[in-house]
Amino acid sequence: MIRTISIGSYISIQGLFEGAMSNGNILVRVGNRLFEGKPVSN
Repeated sequence: MIRTISIGSYISIQGLFEGAMSNGNILVRVGNRLFEGKPVSN
């Protein structure tokens, strides 16, 4: 599933959903890199 996260005020990253963190953030994978951020609601 493709998800979008927000990192900071101006940067959004879209990638494959990898998992949820206990602090409310989610992990997405872009290539071989993982990014953690706040989920963006539609």
